[in-house]
Amino acid sequence: MLYSQIGGLKVSKFIIGGNPFSGFSHQGKERDKEMLDYYTDERIIQEWKKAENLGVNTLIARTDDHMIRVLNEYRKQGGKLQWFAQTASELSLEKAVQNAIDNKAVACYIHGGVMDNYFANGKMHLIPPIIKTIKAAGLCAGIAGHRTEVFLWAEKYLDCDFYMCSYYNPIYRDKDPSHRHGIDEKFKEEDCARMLQTIYYLTKPVIHYKILAAGRIDPDKGFLRAAKAMRDNDAVCVGIFSKDDPDMLKKDIELLQKYLLET
Repeated sequence: MLYSQIGGLKVSKFIIGGNPFSGFSHQGKERDKEMLDYYTDERIIQEWKKAENLGVNTLIARTDDHMIRVLNEYRKQGGKLQWFAQTASELSLEKAVQNAIDNKAVACYIHGGVMDNYFANGKMHLIPPIIKTIKAAGLCAGIAGHRTEVFLWAEKYLDCDFYMCSYYNPIYRDKDPSHRHGIDEKFKEEDCARMLQTIYYLTKPVIHYKILAAGRIDPDKGFLRAAKAMRDNDAVCVGIFSKDDPDMLKKDIELLQKYLLET
């Protein structure tokens, strides 16, 4: 496994994402339910153990009660993956961050929908104190987003350790920061091109996500594109749905490693 350095942490270039474990397929309500039905606590833990065995050392998951419960059980069973915590948009930022701190996350970032929403509604002044709280607790601090403007603002006004940059902006969050199950999502290549161009100029390590457009992009093509866009300390976050293919995780890691070594 290849690794990056993010805020002093050694982070696997491939990070296992949490969306499928929480039923966020970005493919419709039926697919959301299929993921929730499949991913029992036991199967989530099995997926994390499989990732560990393949050299992955980092997971991304929400700061909600469900994921914290599973994470704590995984740790009781000897699990060693380090947790990059995503603030859950249904919680206040303060509560979500405290959940990350209390449950031994090594990093915490503000949910991309929240960042998009705050930017659209002139509330960005609320973000710096949250970043300071995260860093004061000894965690690496970051933000996510689907809009390039969020990161251009962050470059000027935030002291982050990393950014989470979505290749696509499928749902506009101007009115509601949360994901809405079943809404029609748009994965536009012009959004992807704009984000890739922006990433090139950012000064912090970037975790690239939605690189496969939630299953709409062929993995071979998607990992090649991501590998070409990644800088020295960048990484990718990819969700896995092993019901579709028990070897999906292994195959994805191999594709990323292959193209990183070739580019």
